[in-house]
Amino acid sequence: MASNETTRKTLLVSLVLSLVCSVLVSASAVYLGPRQQENKVLDVQRNILAISGLVEHPEFMDREFVQEKFQAITPRLVDIRTGHYDTSGNDPVRYDQRTAARDPARSRSLPPAADAAKIRRQAHLAQIYEVREQGELKTLILPIHGYGLWSTLYGYIALESDLTEVAGLGFYEHGETPGLGGEVDNPRWKELWEGKRVFNDQGRVDISVIKGAVDANSPRALHQVDGLSGATLTSRGVNNLVQFWLGDEGFGPFLANLKEGKA
Repeated sequence: MASNETTRKTLLVSLVLSLVCSVLVSASAVYLGPRQQENKVLDVQRNILAISGLVEHPEFMDREFVQEKFQAITPRLVDIRTGHYDTSGNDPVRYDQRTAARDPARSRSLPPAADAAKIRRQAHLAQIYEVREQGELKTLILPIHGYGLWSTLYGYIALESDLTEVAGLGFYEHGETPGLGGEVDNPRWKELWEGKRVFNDQGRVDISVIKGAVDANSPRALHQVDGLSGATLTSRGVNNLVQFWLGDEGFGPFLANLKEGKA
């Protein structure tokens, strides 16, 4: 009898502990969820500010300062299908491109031949960011993402007002190997993108991440970026996703329209 009672008590204690732990985990998720989302948004804003060139070292700046500086940046929506600004009334601030990409009604499935970035589905609308001075476009910041070696890399590429020269590039989320593919976060590597030319004289995407170092004396130097040492597949993934999003399947038609004042 004593043995049975001990067993029942053990099971009861285990059950109570499980219930208590479940409640605590659920409560933590509910309490911390909004704060985690706010921190995620703040991190994205810091990356956009850094890429835009509006501030230096935004990672050391507090929430209020980042939000104040971010007011100089205007979010807008672009319809990838038409290459024009979206005029359907969607809120560019609340729009979630990742969620839209999972919705068949708001996205398209990409055939392998057209999916260099290996994203599988592409949202119809994309949230871009503009920096303007006295009404004139100074910097255009475009969202980019695609598969590397182990993960999907999410980031932004910024273009100067000529829509050809790179102002900056950075990733805010990925799961690449630290010290190898994770070097996409290295400030020295990101600086290599600044001043590179995206398009050739015929208007075709002509920027690439090469294996090894760029030959400064090569006529192709302005269109090439050093590969990541020891991370060939991540380098190839970055190369593919940048070319995809700046090409005909991505923002290429929009950039062409914007240059002609027809966006």
